[in-house]
Amino acid sequence: MNTLKTVTALAVAVLGTGVLATVAMAAPAASPSYHWLTGNPNGTYKIDPQHTEVLFILGHVGIAPFTGRFDKISGTYTFDNKDPQKDQVHITIPAASIDTDFALRDEHLRSKLFFDVKKYPEVTFVSTKYQPTGKETGKLFGNLTLHGVTKPVVFQVRTGGAGKVAYLPKPWGGYLSGFVASTSIKRSDYGMTAYLPEGLSNTIHIKVEVEGIRQPG
Repeated sequence: MNTLKTVTALAVAVLGTGVLATVAMAAPAASPSYHWLTGNPNGTYKIDPQHTEVLFILGHVGIAPFTGRFDKISGTYTFDNKDPQKDQVHITIPAASIDTDFALRDEHLRSKLFFDVKKYPEVTFVSTKYQPTGKETGKLFGNLTLHGVTKPVVFQVRTGGAGKVAYLPKPWGGYLSGFVASTSIKRSDYGMTAYLPEGLSNTIHIKVEVEGIRQPG
């Protein structure tokens, strides 16, 4: 997108009992190093699920931040360098793919107390507008649907590399691009109020690291 990939700074406010912890996910001592490929990233890209991650961070009992992820993701995004406001993103995540590296906890999160995945099987994001804020940064506006509730959110975005990577085997090679996007939401806005306020923080920080393959046409 002269548009999408945010190597984000993610400050984590751990709510709970009022303890504040800060986690910098975008400005670590050593930021990720990108191979800036040359080329025009215009076009529509299919998300590569093997090189894309959706991470979330929340506060646990007011003591420390805790990180989980979703193991499955699909979708597309479109770059238009001449008119970045036409850039589009559409992402779908199976809610049951939540993974915290502990099976019993994952089942708890899939239950009616939290994601209620049988009733609400998908988490979706559909963009409405992209607003550049710099050569490689911008704000991505859209609607996030979670737990059957749709709310507007704004992702902070930074683009990564873009260009042809011929040496990778199928299905990973071809013309690639990447971006990182981050935002914060309140889970109570989506009807997920279990263990509020002391047990789990209301504020959830989301980071999406995306790599896509440009589609023909």
